[in-house]
Amino acid sequence: MPVYQAPGVYVEEKPSGIMPIAGVGTSIAGFIGRVADNVKMPDKPTRQPTEIPETYPLAPVNQPQLITNWERFKAAFGDFHEGNAILAHAVYGFFNNGGTRCWITRVTDELNVENVRAALDTFKPIDEIALVVVPGAVSDEVQNVVLDHCEDQYLQDRFAILDGRYEGVTNLNLTKEAIQGGVRDSDYGAIYFPRIQVFDPITKKNIYISPSGHIAGVYARVDTERGVHKAPANEVIRGAEGLEVTVTKADQAGLNPEGINVIRKFPGNNNILIWGARTLASGQDAEWIYINVRRLFLFLRESIDEGTQWAVFEPNDYILWARIRRNVSAFLTTVWRDGALFGNSPQEAFFVKCDEETNPPEVRDLGQVITEIGVAVVKPAEFVIFRISQWAGPQANTNANARPEQ
Repeated sequence: MPVYQAPGVYVEEKPSGIMPIAGVGTSIAGFIGRVADNVKMPDKPTRQPTEIPETYPLAPVNQPQLITNWERFKAAFGDFHEGNAILAHAVYGFFNNGGTRCWITRVTDELNVENVRAALDTFKPIDEIALVVVPGAVSDEVQNVVLDHCEDQYLQDRFAILDGRYEGVTNLNLTKEAIQGGVRDSDYGAIYFPRIQVFDPITKKNIYISPSGHIAGVYARVDTERGVHKAPANEVIRGAEGLEVTVTKADQAGLNPEGINVIRKFPGNNNILIWGARTLASGQDAEWIYINVRRLFLFLRESIDEGTQWAVFEPNDYILWARIRRNVSAFLTTVWRDGALFGNSPQEAFFVKCDEETNPPEVRDLGQVITEIGVAVVKPAEFVIFRISQWAGPQANTNANARPEQ
């Protein structure tokens, strides 16, 4: 209690008891790509016309660089060049489609398991990375290593965007096995097919590239405009001019249930669209088959985890339990109001349980406080069904109900 000596009016600030939980970022990507040592680096700007310009140094190997725009990429890894083409196209597509922030780790040799695993290790201390992209890496071993990273028990807050195989894949063999290969099932990743066509400044021609970098940008755009709970599908891929393989509705009918997200172009529409929003989860993990559901849970878990760190070393009693319930409920109410949770009221949308039932004496003796949280997520309307019947109008009903003359 403050001690006041002189008469007067005094204003005190009292804490509200609610420690607001801030939502974590969901669209910051971590890219891994090959950049050769011979990439031509641009010159630094000069202050005087007569000044001899210096070139930017090439970013070192296995040291992640924070990149916030295309110009910053060029300063760290060079402009479009044969030695960085796959990574450059992917990052350019990321920013062009709505991405605003990414980390990039460079390797010099091929994207094999050892190089990618070492590069992934450089991402572990960077907590803000939410998406992991290794453009053009389509081998089973590499993609499984990326999934392992996202599922790591000390992370479990990342989602992998993978490229489908393309060599030898045509309309004659559009199967899960041909596109996914030996990549294992996982709800921490999604795979996209086919490759997209973009303009290449190096050759001055259109070329086909893997779509994962552009897809990551679409994720970021949807997160910003609608929220992480919105499925990143029926969205335009900016900069895409065409597709390497044209997938029909009949073709997709065999791919969509298998977790292969197809990129399509429809007649009368010049846009290239993402036409799928499924993870690589097996059919037995039905609750995790949608990308937005998995990413929403990653967002909720990470946000609540970071937003309740204040509870560490607090007395584990009724007061602490009530504060946790109040803070988490306030956060989930905001999420519900944003349309991410299903229900007419917060009570229908979620529950937060932190009491003596979840924290019996044996749990408290271990220094633990346990909170149970349940949420009702909004799943995408993947199949919008209209029941249509022919109707001749009100006169038909009148005649049908009229009794025959006696």
